[in-house]
Amino acid sequence: MPADLAVIGLGHLGLPLAQAAVAAGIDTVGYDTDPRPCTELAAGRTPVEGSLTASDIRRMLSGGFRPTSNAAELGRVRTAVICAPTPLGADRTLDLTALGDAARALAARLRPHTTVLLESSVPPGTTENFLRPLLEEGSGLRAGRDFHLACSPSRLDPGNRTHIYANTPKVIGGLTSACTESAAAFYGRLTDKVVRARGPREAEMTKVLETNFRHVNIALVNEMAVLCHDLGVDLWDVIRCAETKPFGFQPFRPGPGVGGHGAPVDPGYLPYSTRTPGHPLRMVSLAQEINDRMPSYVIQRCATLLNEHGKSVRGARVLLLGVTYKPDSADQEASPAREIATRLMDMGAQIGYHDPHVLDWRVRELPVPRADSLYEAAAGADLTVLLQQHRTYDLQGLAVKAQLLLDTRGATPAGAAHRL
Repeated sequence: MPADLAVIGLGHLGLPLAQAAVAAGIDTVGYDTDPRPCTELAAGRTPVEGSLTASDIRRMLSGGFRPTSNAAELGRVRTAVICAPTPLGADRTLDLTALGDAARALAARLRPHTTVLLESSVPPGTTENFLRPLLEEGSGLRAGRDFHLACSPSRLDPGNRTHIYANTPKVIGGLTSACTESAAAFYGRLTDKVVRARGPREAEMTKVLETNFRHVNIALVNEMAVLCHDLGVDLWDVIRCAETKPFGFQPFRPGPGVGGHGAPVDPGYLPYSTRTPGHPLRMVSLAQEINDRMPSYVIQRCATLLNEHGKSVRGARVLLLGVTYKPDSADQEASPAREIATRLMDMGAQIGYHDPHVLDWRVRELPVPRADSLYEAAAGADLTVLLQQHRTYDLQGLAVKAQLLLDTRGATPAGAAHRL
């Protein structure tokens, strides 16, 4: 049965889009080159942690959402949105393998007058120099003439209850003005505001700027955290004071590392070297280096605190609180908790964890013991480390129960714990 929309890629990007589309009354099918997400969704289960809940999936299914592994469905829609994952590769560039697979699956069935949209995080130039050739070669159609092509990078913030799909502006850059308007007509059904970029590259670069802005500013406060600790200055009080400035300042807070799905991108290392200046963004590279050092700094602080209390890391019982990358979410994407746990285990510590959103956690494929009673576990641990500030944590009560508490989020009352 034909549908209005095909969402290609049923992960962290695709599922919220499909949810918004179904809620708007758009007949939607979901396709993934991997059949496993379709099987899970058809059974009413979410295929990815930290995304939609099982009840969200059931509501989508009752609203007409159809997950399918049949690629023939892609040839029966008016709009196709590619939400394939683009993870950071070993060389710190975005891996476009899944995007290429999604594009080829769509191209083989692409019909004239279809609107193709790209929401995946990609380097500038990808829509025109990577996606467009795959679609044209596989379909025999010409983008901008036979079908519409545009980029509208995702702005999802998992778990954010204030800024949701409907009230978050969508940036759109089409290959032609007609492509942009076709994309705007679609997204206008899902969101309150559509922002038109000059073209696909401007839309792609908007995502790069937004992501790098976050990483660079987190790196700044991470460096400030280390400096302030060495100088005996309370950084959290400094931030509290600084954020009262009504202009020229936006507060960011340090932490044990930077997780999430938005990886920093340095356009100086794009694969399209003939189309770009080739000059690396040194600040982005430095910010990534600083943020990558934070797990090691947390380990250093752990070892120092234990030593100051007459204990060694070897044999110490360490309880890690919150192993997700952001508060009040089950999403563990790039969370620094796993690296911190691994390093502590290498040093001989006995690791346990507690997280209200993660019932099973593994490091090096081995299960990490989960604390049933938080207060009892904190009282029995030589060191408790708050890695994520879930709202269910009573941090004042925890500070009283814990033998030794390191707060990497600055969430405990002043003087109640050792802060990062």
